[in-house]
Amino acid sequence: MEDWVFGKIVNIKYWNDYLFSIIISANVDSFVAGQFTKLGTIIDGKKILRSYSYVNSPHDEYLEFYLINVQGGKFSTYLYNSSIGDNIMIRKKPSGFFVLNNIPSCKNLWMISTGTAIGPYLSILKYGVGLERFENIVLIHAVRFFRDLSYLNDMKILSETYKKIKIRTVVSREKISGSLFGRIPNLICSGLLESEIGVDLDRENSHVMLCGNPNMVSDTVMLLEDDRGMKKNSKNRLGNITIERYW
Repeated sequence: MEDWVFGKIVNIKYWNDYLFSIIISANVDSFVAGQFTKLGTIIDGKKILRSYSYVNSPHDEYLEFYLINVQGGKFSTYLYNSSIGDNIMIRKKPSGFFVLNNIPSCKNLWMISTGTAIGPYLSILKYGVGLERFENIVLIHAVRFFRDLSYLNDMKILSETYKKIKIRTVVSREKISGSLFGRIPNLICSGLLESEIGVDLDRENSHVMLCGNPNMVSDTVMLLEDDRGMKKNSKNRLGNITIERYW
């Protein structure tokens, strides 16, 4: 347990009846924007651990995590029903490859997310370090319903702060003015995503970061590899596609 500390819940933001953010005060090691950690607790005598990305900038006082209250999920339900002042276990050391230092410099950086996976991008962009290496940064947040765009205001503020950041929301279950409709892979395949934003998504000038629903990630990786000639990025080989693996 020496790698774990106890943090204190200082706030809980309830976005709707299933999406919420938990804000924690804890003495943890410094993290790099885009990384994740693990939260944990004891339920029915068993230690339950889950990985969550930091939403906050590394220089913020408190740690913020964006979650969905999964139906039947013990830990997410426990956190959803927690109270300000409650203690929570948090891993002291951060983890993760999903950071700008591992992204090759390029003209167009695409940050594509679904659901609560918008978190690491917000951390990276709020921190703001390293953004000068890219001419255009495209932030995509895809959700099922418009009410799930919890951090839309933060996205707008970032696009106003950094003119190179272009934001676009995608909604798959309802048609909303100002948002694209459908699934990410289909919007890429049709060319609509690029045409609506006005930024190329090509092998020569672009890098794509993908985080979120496993089906979206795998389908998009396959599409980019087969149709755009892109390759996965790793520590041993530079490529055009970066994904995170949580463990």
